[in-house]
Amino acid sequence: MKRMFTTFAICLLACTATIAQQNPKDAPASKEDVQRYLEAMHSRELMSQMVDAMMKPMHQMLHEQYLKDKDKLPADFESRMSKVLDGYMKSFPWDEMLQSMVPVYQKHFTKGDIDIIVAFYSAPTGQKLLKEMPEMMAESMQTMMPLLQKQMTSMQERLQQEVAAMMKESDPGAKPATKTSQN
Repeated sequence: MKRMFTTFAICLLACTATIAQQNPKDAPASKEDVQRYLEAMHSRELMSQMVDAMMKPMHQMLHEQYLKDKDKLPADFESRMSKVLDGYMKSFPWDEMLQSMVPVYQKHFTKGDIDIIVAFYSAPTGQKLLKEMPEMMAESMQTMMPLLQKQMTSMQERLQQEVAAMMKESDPGAKPATKTSQN
């Protein structure tokens, strides 16, 4: 009986070990897997190109602001502000930002997922997507900029109204605002 129990236990243990073995592709992505993905995507170059693409509409917005208020601004406003804006963008810790993404990718992707993604970005269509992405982003930013500016102006006006209303509420000497009905 003892032998039969021992044999059964060994068989059960062997079966459990076989079932518990994980497919290597289902293992969580390693740091090296994610690095391979970032390299396949040419992420440093892509990030640099995307920043350059975003800068063009930002400089355009700065130029429009200058034209709108040039009588109130110094003559060298646009060049000085462009230099400041460019300096800010160059001072971003881009490499650190890329490295900070590694654990996020590790959390969400398996080794198998990364292998498939790397295969896609290594293929001609993936390479075309990477090549075209900065220009697509620039064009998208250019088309979105008027919408963003309109939304930001609206939001700024609403926030100013809210602040004014709160200031009125906090002033004990102020009369409560009355709503007038329109017919």
